Amino acid sequence: MAEILICLPIAWAAVAFAVPSNRWRPWVLPLGAASHLYFMFQALQQTELTGLGNWLSLDPLGKIFLLLIGVLFFLCAAYAPGYLAQRQQRDNRILCACLFLSLAMMNLIILSHHLGLMWVAMEATTLISAPGLYFNHNARSLEATWKYLLICSVGIALALMGSLLLAYASLHESLHEGLASTLMFDELLRQAPQLEKGWLRAAFIFLFVGYGTKMGLAPMHTWKPDAYGEAPGMIGALLAGGLTNCAFLAILRFVHIAFDAGMGDFVRPILIYVGLFSMALAAAFMVRQRDFKRMLAYSSVEHMGILVLGVGIGGKATWAALLHVISNALTKGVLFLSAGNIHRAYGTKVTTDVKGVIHRLPLSGWLFLLGFLAITGSPPFAPFVSEFSLLSAAFAQKQWVAGGLFVFLLLVIFFAFGAIVTSMVFGRPSPDASTTDYHDTFATTWPIVGFALLALLLGVYMPPPLSEMLSAAAKYLEHS
Repeated sequence: MAEILICLPIAWAAVAFAVPSNRWRPWVLPLGAASHLYFMFQALQQTELTGLGNWLSLDPLGKIFLLLIGVLFFLCAAYAPGYLAQRQQRDNRILCACLFLSLAMMNLIILSHHLGLMWVAMEATTLISAPGLYFNHNARSLEATWKYLLICSVGIALALMGSLLLAYASLHESLHEGLASTLMFDELLRQAPQLEKGWLRAAFIFLFVGYGTKMGLAPMHTWKPDAYGEAPGMIGALLAGGLTNCAFLAILRFVHIAFDAGMGDFVRPILIYVGLFSMALAAAFMVRQRDFKRMLAYSSVEHMGILVLGVGIGGKATWAALLHVISNALTKGVLFLSAGNIHRAYGTKVTTDVKGVIHRLPLSGWLFLLGFLAITGSPPFAPFVSEFSLLSAAFAQKQWVAGGLFVFLLLVIFFAFGAIVTSMVFGRPSPDASTTDYHDTFATTWPIVGFALLALLLGVYMPPPLSEMLSAAAKYLEHS
């Protein structure tokens, strides 16, 4: 079963590449995503799932991310035919194939329990995502793609150095303690108390900076505004809700080892400081932002900061951070896809040129507004539950400064974000709003409604199976 979750998307990539029609090829995406969704749910029901001689394994932490990636990819794939029907002048063969390959590599990251295999999968996602960023084939998208490749490749190189240092920490102790040197995460967790602390600290710094670059934490975030600003909406949704969360999972793997090695006092302050710094930088750049897709990029920087902040605080905040992985990704699906529709209708991303969206695109306009309310932590949406739980945990553990700064930065971002969104959504459409003939269609709006309904559902009701998965994952991370 583990191998199926990787090989199935690769097979669908071959099918998509082989389909000759530019018109019918996008329909392979929802078909393949639906079949992947079936096997994903089958995998989640198994108590033990392994493959490739235990190099692949689905643990409680991986289940959260596998569920998220499956749902996220399905709804983005369902959006693709309607979007690509508007872009018939652009060949979509490479894009469709790379989307499936990206799904395969994200699954490989989630299932990998080998240090080197996970690194290879992470590097593969960097290369495979590039054609999606360059889909518009203009100078700005080319610049964004090169910046993404360059910065993320530097990050991956740092992560490789960290992986080598961690491997050496294992080898160093195996020579002195009679242990077996290993690159398997399960073995590293068991040997964690015996790992040499100096090498382990160095490894964590390199790994955190390296995978933090792919995650988009400040100050390693500089690829995000260009990449999100130039990528199609569905690519932005997959980056913000999928690939960056896979990088977060990679960081959690090494945080887990550090916790078991008794290095919590070293790791937690780093996570808290970087998390708050990411939120602060995002708040500063969102004030009077003039490009609404770049605004969403800085929102992603903010929420990546929230994730590592929650793990740094620990306890109930770890549970909240894992819930926020899901709630943020679902809400980003609403925002990026509706922003893509707005961009198609107005032909511009400049906020001062986009007015009266609810008149020009009634459904996309209201969904964009609801997405703003959800992502800024307004009830009754899922991000409110995860952010309020994180704040409660911070104060319960007497993290007064972190909790206070968290609230302050959320307020700054709410007002900065809100000023831009309300000016876009309300008012009369500008004369430029009628320069395109794009209008909302069922094909380009129902996946956004699906994202919004899921974000609303998790805000008012937590399904027991999901609650159990979150509790098991939080317990696994902190008390293995």
